[in-house]
Amino acid sequence: MKRPKDLFATGAGIIIVGLILGCLAATLQKLGNPANMGICVACFTRDIAGALGLHRAGIVQYLRPEIPAFCLGAFLAALIFREFRPRTGSAPVVRFILGMFAMIGALIFLGCPWRAMLRLVGGDWNAILGILGLIVGIGVGVGFLRGGFNLGRSYPTRALAGLAMPFVMAALLVLAITYPHFGEEGKAALFRSTKGPGAAAAHVIVSIIVGLIVGFLAQRTRFCTVGGLRDVILMRDFHLFSGLLAFLIAAFAMNLIYGHFHPGFTLGTSPEGEIIKQPAAHTVQWLNFTGMVLAGLSFTLAGGCPGRQIFLSGEGDGDAAMFVFGMLTGAGVAHNCLMVADQPTAPYIAVIGLVVVLIIGFMGREKPAIAR
Repeated sequence: MKRPKDLFATGAGIIIVGLILGCLAATLQKLGNPANMGICVACFTRDIAGALGLHRAGIVQYLRPEIPAFCLGAFLAALIFREFRPRTGSAPVVRFILGMFAMIGALIFLGCPWRAMLRLVGGDWNAILGILGLIVGIGVGVGFLRGGFNLGRSYPTRALAGLAMPFVMAALLVLAITYPHFGEEGKAALFRSTKGPGAAAAHVIVSIIVGLIVGFLAQRTRFCTVGGLRDVILMRDFHLFSGLLAFLIAAFAMNLIYGHFHPGFTLGTSPEGEIIKQPAAHTVQWLNFTGMVLAGLSFTLAGGCPGRQIFLSGEGDGDAAMFVFGMLTGAGVAHNCLMVADQPTAPYIAVIGLVVVLIIGFMGREKPAIAR
C-alpha cells in the first residue's frame, strides 16, 4: 500500500487532481472571473503587470491574487513534503528571454495553454488553431530536446535565494488584499480596471483559496499542460496527459452545468449588425496559430508551461523565477508596443520571436564529445 504522500504520483492521483482543477477553473468563471478565463496564467500575469504600471492598457489592470497564491500553495506543499530545494544557475538570462517571448506569443493568441483548453471547452472554436499551434511548437521543441538541447544544470544555493520568490509573491498577495492608495486621489499605488476583463474577478478571498489549492495540488502531481503534450510526443508517456484530459472533461462538464458553453468562432451579431466576438478572442487564425507556436516552443525549451514555472519557483527554483519575471516583462512590452492579439505589431513580433527562440534552440544543443 502506498504511503499518502505517494498517492499524488499515481495515475489515479493525477486524474483526480485534473478533475479538481477543471472544476475549480470553471467555477472561478462562474464566481466572477472573465468568461473562458477561470484560470489563465498569461492573462493573470498580464493583469498584474498592468496593476503595477508596467503597461497602460486600462482594461487589463488588476493584481490578481491567484498568481501569488499558486506560488505560495506550491511553496507550502514543498515545505510539507520536504521538496523545497533552493537551486539556480541554469542559464537564467536565457530563461528570462524565453519567458518574454512565451508571454508575447500567448498574448497574440490571448491565453496560455490553460486558457486555450478552457476556451475550447467553453465553445470558442478560435482556440482550435491556437491548440494546434501549441502542439506544433511543442513538437519543434521536442525536436531540439532530441537533438541535445539543454540549458545546463542548476546548482543548490542558499535558502535565501529559494525564499526570494515566495517572499515576493507573499508581498503581492498582501497588496492584492489591501489594494492600497497613497497620495492624491487618482494616484493609487496600484492600478485597477473599471471595465473590460480586468474589472471581472471573483472575490479576493475565494481566488486566494482556489489559488492555494491549485498550487498545492499541482506541485504534488507536477501537473503541466505543456509537459503532458511533450511527454506524449517525446516518450509516448500519457501520465501527465491523463491529468490534462481530466481537466478538460471536468471544465467542459461544469461549463454545461453553469450554462457557459457557447460554441462558434463568434457569438453572433448585434441588432446593429456588428459581429460579437468570443470573450477576449480574435478571429485572425494565422495569428492564433503562430502565437501559440511561439509560446509552445518557448515553454518546451524552458521546461514547462507558465503554471509549472510558477509552481517550480515556489519550490525554490530560481531559474523558474527568472522565467516568471520574463513573462511579467513580456506582458508590459507586448501591451506598450501593440503586440497583443491582432494589433499592428503582432505579426512582426511573432516572426521575430520565432527567429530568436529558434536560434536559442540551435545554440543550446550540446555538442557531442570529440573522440581522442
